[in-house]
Amino acid sequence: MKPKTIKTRSGNLKLPIFFPDATRAVLRTLDSVDIKNTKTPGVLVNTYHLYRELGERVIKDFKGVGNFMSWDGGLISDSGGFQVMSLAKKGGGGRITDEGVFFRTTSGREIKLTPEKSIEFQMTLKTDMVVVLDDFTPPGVNRKEAKLTIDRTLDWAKRSKAEFEKQCKKLGLSKNERPYILGVVQGGDYKDLRKECAKELAEIGFDGFGYGGWPVLEDGSFDYESAKVIARFTPDDYFLYGLGVGKPEEIVVLNGMGYGIFDCVLPTRDARHKRLYVYNAEKMEDIDVFSPDFYRYLVPDKQKYFKDKSPISTACDCLTCTKYSKAYLGHLFRVGDISAMRLATIHNLRFYSILMEKLAKS
Repeated sequence: MKPKTIKTRSGNLKLPIFFPDATRAVLRTLDSVDIKNTKTPGVLVNTYHLYRELGERVIKDFKGVGNFMSWDGGLISDSGGFQVMSLAKKGGGGRITDEGVFFRTTSGREIKLTPEKSIEFQMTLKTDMVVVLDDFTPPGVNRKEAKLTIDRTLDWAKRSKAEFEKQCKKLGLSKNERPYILGVVQGGDYKDLRKECAKELAEIGFDGFGYGGWPVLEDGSFDYESAKVIARFTPDDYFLYGLGVGKPEEIVVLNGMGYGIFDCVLPTRDARHKRLYVYNAEKMEDIDVFSPDFYRYLVPDKQKYFKDKSPISTACDCLTCTKYSKAYLGHLFRVGDISAMRLATIHNLRFYSILMEKLAKS
């Protein structure tokens, strides 16, 4: 049976959960009080960016990234694996070898991120869940290239697990004190490779699996079949994590497959670009997340909202919806005030926490 809760330093959290991406230890325009008031239980931080921009010394001085950002909720650190593709495989000035990933900063300095260093730094971050460094299978690659990413992912997973055990012993962490560690299932849209990767990762031993790679097919549709394969070959007591999965309808479907953890930049990025998520319901109790069209998008600075005194949503209890009108939020965006992005982000995060609440009750 899949876990129903996740243990964090601030207490147990009921699944499913959605963690917005606080990539550089910040959710843009918000502080930790704003985040907590949206009933968002935790955030995800990015290992690569924090390692590059802060380094170990600062994080150690603060005794963890939670203290650094004054956040006492749940914390997940990703591995830097996505940057393997975006910065090392797509002409971003980086390179990848069996040893690890090499990146270049804007100043020309080279940074090496190995599976061992990724785990060591994540343990310094003191997050509740760490993710092993993996070799991202790029979309559209042939079978031979996909197989190479599987082989490297599995090698790095073994090295990561060994380093994790080493760090737990070094830090004197008991079974109850150590964070969860997740493997990442790669293989692109080659289902047999996904199966192979999942079975081999299970032999190494983890607390859960993440849906790795790019989940969107060439036609723009979500690759639900790969998600099903991963779920089918994930041990029953493992977490299933939809890495980077963030569209509400995709979360609903994956949750039905057993996925209980999600993160994405979508709600916060969309908010800053005037795209607000609104349930197609008048009251919160009327929200049906299993309805085909259970939400819509709203752009508050459209002319039709210039004099609209109603809130963004009557089915939402966030600060934005209980205090401000569409007309005022649209005005803030038109005059370019940063509070517009803050209020929009607060609303979108509450939309997602409501989505999790509804799924938890289903």
